[in-house]
Amino acid sequence: MLGQSKAVQAVRVQLQRYAGCDVQVLIEGETGTGKELAAREIHYASARRDHPFVPVNCGAIPDSLIENELFGHGRGAFTDAKAAQPGLVDHARGGTLFLDEVDTLSDKGQVTLLRFLQDNEYRPVGGGAARVSDARIIAATNASLERQVAAGRFRRDLHYRLNALYLRLPPLRERDDDVALLAGHFVDAIAARLRGPARRWGEDALQALLAYAWPGNVRELENVALRAYLGTEGGIIGFAELVAAEPAFAGTESLARGRASEPDLGFSAAKLHAIRKFEHDYLTRLMQQACGNISAAARLSGTERRQLGKLLLKHGIETKQFRPH
Repeated sequence: MLGQSKAVQAVRVQLQRYAGCDVQVLIEGETGTGKELAAREIHYASARRDHPFVPVNCGAIPDSLIENELFGHGRGAFTDAKAAQPGLVDHARGGTLFLDEVDTLSDKGQVTLLRFLQDNEYRPVGGGAARVSDARIIAATNASLERQVAAGRFRRDLHYRLNALYLRLPPLRERDDDVALLAGHFVDAIAARLRGPARRWGEDALQALLAYAWPGNVRELENVALRAYLGTEGGIIGFAELVAAEPAFAGTESLARGRASEPDLGFSAAKLHAIRKFEHDYLTRLMQQACGNISAAARLSGTERRQLGKLLLKHGIETKQFRPH
């Protein structure tokens, strides 16, 4: 998981520990915090890494098909069952079955899952011999299962089964040090994916990003970065482009101005921003001195020409603007 904040560093430590402990894990976190990403990190850091990781959206399984989806069916189990069909538990054999939105399971679905977890035995629909699964179960929810149990919407005994190990993913508003890092990463990744020009966040836009509450968390930040990138013509994504991409940022301008001089932005965020600003300002002055000649600028700065070209591309600096007319 990308990030330098204390909250993410603590999560990384837990992920490594859980990867070496082969029991059920319950991951809780708001929408967009990266629950499936965390589950994948546990799987691929574990001894199961060479076996399948099978994600399941529990909210998308019809109540009438829960057993068929999980355990499969035998030939002739119902009218259209012309051949045996393995279920998701079979597909995850030796690997990990990731149950996303586990809180959305109906009463029947919860009973079905509980019965399976008690001894890891199941039967395909239509009968046949009982089978034993060795798949590891990782469940995730954006709701508090403890509160769901207290409200009578989730079985307490199933909660106990799923909650052998527990992981809470912090929302982005608790990760101030990571906002600038993630925003820069997403813009760079978008430029690479679209094979477009390099762009960076302007100071005003960056302060607005830091002042925003991020109800949709990391996923929302990624979407905002995409829209802002596509809506920008030059090399700098400013506050105006940010508001055009997401009107909700219009209300952050005064907050952003207030935060610009505060010391609580976090060392990592401040450091990243300072480095980007230094690079951009230095390159601008360098190209002015070299009149837009990259080779001359490389000699002046003691930098390899190819590396200098990459830096100019990264910051969206076009050399033609510095050439004498």
